[in-house]
Amino acid sequence: MPFTIAIVGRPNVGKSTLFNRLVGSRLALVHDQPGVTRDIRLGNAALGDLSFQIIDTAGLEEATPHSLAENIQYQTEKAIAQADAILFVIDARAGITPLDHHFVDLLRRQKTPVIIVANKCEGNAGESGRLEAYALGFGDPIDVSADHGLGLDGLYDALESHLLPATNNLTANIDSTHETVDEQQRPLQLAIVGRPNTGKSTLVNRLIGEQRLLTGPEPGVTRDAIQLDWNYEGRAIRLVDTAGIRRRSKIKDAVEKLSVADTYRAIKLAEVVVLVMDAAAILDKQELTIARKVIEEGRALVVAVNKWDMAESKKAILSRLRDRLEDSLPQVRELPTVTISAKTGLRVGALMGAVFDIYELWNKRIQTAALNQWLDIVTQRHPPPLSKQKRRIKLRYITQIKSRPPTYAVFTTRPEDIPDSYVRYLVNNLRNDFSLGGVPIRIVWRKPDNPYDPARRS
Repeated sequence: MPFTIAIVGRPNVGKSTLFNRLVGSRLALVHDQPGVTRDIRLGNAALGDLSFQIIDTAGLEEATPHSLAENIQYQTEKAIAQADAILFVIDARAGITPLDHHFVDLLRRQKTPVIIVANKCEGNAGESGRLEAYALGFGDPIDVSADHGLGLDGLYDALESHLLPATNNLTANIDSTHETVDEQQRPLQLAIVGRPNTGKSTLVNRLIGEQRLLTGPEPGVTRDAIQLDWNYEGRAIRLVDTAGIRRRSKIKDAVEKLSVADTYRAIKLAEVVVLVMDAAAILDKQELTIARKVIEEGRALVVAVNKWDMAESKKAILSRLRDRLEDSLPQVRELPTVTISAKTGLRVGALMGAVFDIYELWNKRIQTAALNQWLDIVTQRHPPPLSKQKRRIKLRYITQIKSRPPTYAVFTTRPEDIPDSYVRYLVNNLRNDFSLGGVPIRIVWRKPDNPYDPARRS
């Protein structure tokens, strides 16, 4: 197991900024508003020649029983218990607050070593707060500015001399080992998306078999995209839980805007996307918008109808869903649809089966000979229309130039005169004749090289 460090502290002291600095990427959402981070986030971090796993946690707050804050605190305490060392971050410009003192008691009950990180120490603004931190009894505070990357040499010295003397050799190659594993068996990138409160995080918890992500009846519990490395029946999967996406007109809060942008970024990086919807509110306008975005990005899409155990009029729901999909998403016919209950585990295995099936289709390649035999048949059955100059358009050749999604180049002398209706005709026949139902299909038009073109001869 890699050496693990948890970053903890009250809200808005710069924990996520420090996390992003150490992992070398903006993985965690950062905003001036307190309490942006809710779920814990893991990353592979490096500081000089030291490599380790780091955990970004939610801000520690006093919590009332059976509240979201209590669930957040439980996740943070769980991360503290799992860590080999703790970076306790304070806002040096604000000094030590009663909330800092309240949770120092929690850290003192742990046997895990603690380093005080006095953040926001750019210039001399945080010197008084750094000096106050000596009273906490955790040794010399390390003055840093996570935002500007200042003071990390002091943090390096603290980690090297106090915490990692026996682990450098074990952890120095975490990233290179990870890359080797990726080359041997690259994980399937799977994103879970949907409107708020449809059960996305509950589904992720059900899939991985533990309460890893915060859930609750309140909409918008998940704020940023949380990435989890997971193994399902021997297959490596990188699972991403995302924040719910509401209609753009309803998004006023700056943090929610960041969350939505994070979700769309997760869609772009995904290979398969599961759109989770509530059986009681099937495929509304916002869900269609999300589905179109997934298809535009060329991702493979699976529709999961959640809370099926509580659904009424199930036949009517499925009939309405099929009609909406056919009418509103004609560019991808036969989308795989699975009815599930994330809460009880109903048909979750079938959902993963649909994910693997659509992933295989998304990667499918067709031989050029078979494609050109097909092209002869479909063009004889329905020839292309005349060009603008009233000349016959000939489709000379077709070949698959890439998969993920399946993309085909068709060579013709007049690509600019091919109408959209004929493109749809070709796409629909490709889908039907080569069993490509449910995946986006792209056609690009190319002109054959002209051997008499002076520019070509030169």
